[in-house]
Amino acid sequence: MRESIRLGHIAGIRVGLNYSVLVIVVILVFGLAYGRFPEVYPGFSTWAYVVAGIASALLLLVSLLIHELAHAIIARRNGIEVSGITLWLLGGVAELRGEPRSAGADLRIAVVGPLASVAVGAVFAVAAAVTSAVTGPGLGVETLAYLAGINGILAVFNLIPAAPLDGGRVLRAFLWWRRGDRTAAAVTAARAGRVFGFVLIAFGFIQFVVGVGFGGLWLILIGLFVVGAASSEEQQTRVNAALHGIRVGEVMTPDPLVADAAQSVQDLIDEAVLTHRFSTYPLVEDGRLAGLVTLNRIRATPPGDRSTLRLADIACPPDQVPTAHPDDPLTDLLPRMAGCTDGRAVVLGDGGQVVGLVSPSDISRAMQTSDFRGSHPYPPPRGADLTLPHDKRPWPS
Repeated sequence: MRESIRLGHIAGIRVGLNYSVLVIVVILVFGLAYGRFPEVYPGFSTWAYVVAGIASALLLLVSLLIHELAHAIIARRNGIEVSGITLWLLGGVAELRGEPRSAGADLRIAVVGPLASVAVGAVFAVAAAVTSAVTGPGLGVETLAYLAGINGILAVFNLIPAAPLDGGRVLRAFLWWRRGDRTAAAVTAARAGRVFGFVLIAFGFIQFVVGVGFGGLWLILIGLFVVGAASSEEQQTRVNAALHGIRVGEVMTPDPLVADAAQSVQDLIDEAVLTHRFSTYPLVEDGRLAGLVTLNRIRATPPGDRSTLRLADIACPPDQVPTAHPDDPLTDLLPRMAGCTDGRAVVLGDGGQVVGLVSPSDISRAMQTSDFRGSHPYPPPRGADLTLPHDKRPWPS
């Protein structure tokens, strides 16, 4: 999930919003300000209900952010790099660049999110009780009580044993520990997720048909998301199984054509693009990686600006280019390639020099030849999505 608005960093973790989160904020504000709050506590002004609705929506986003931060912090403590957290229409995404190395680590990362939601819900519940004791029942107490309840629902919903929910991660960790086979455990959790998603779709359809309300459409939307995410997770598991044990150096394209970051775009076109068949060009400056330029970036540059713009001006910045060593496991590189707009990675030698490139076509070829290296109980899917954010969860219905 791409972020649209960067909010900053918390505990060294990048935090952002996708524009789609505005949809859920508007739905919550209108639903609370013109529905729940006036029904429970009539007599307040419209603006009072709107303010309470906005406060509830924003505090719910904060609650969800705490949920995701808990995942990210524990993941980092277990040796997994965290690229960031993005809040979007159906919840949050903690973008983990790697997978747990043990069932215990998998369990810790999964269960801490619901525990965080329970803790946040308890804080709101205590605040509601104290406020009620001091001021008596009112709109403020109802706002706090709503946040306590919704965090409890979020925790319970996410513990349902179906991927991509936290409960699916818990199920995967348990089966991994019990069977000793992470791939089989992940496939089982993903299939449970698909079943759960179809159940949500069915219930939503029934609600919509019998005229219960638009809540049925919300269930259908969440169900479709769960089915899609679970299917993608199973595909990703099969990809990782097929590529297990392969090193980056075995699949990379060696000795790519590098370009000077200070060179103009037009010079690269004249000297390389029209005379070579490369589509990706690592940039170097003083012998170090300075960015990455692709044909797509070159085509997107207006023709009139190509003689004046430097390659560094249109390149993917070096801190956003996934890098790896030839001896690194290929499966560790895949999640990092997913977070790169260009979908490529640069391979660096011991001295930091560019020694290779890894592109989607390199990954595809490695998958197509995986059967030649041995049999797999879960063969790779054809046309599979090679990367998937580790952690997505929908809002509770």
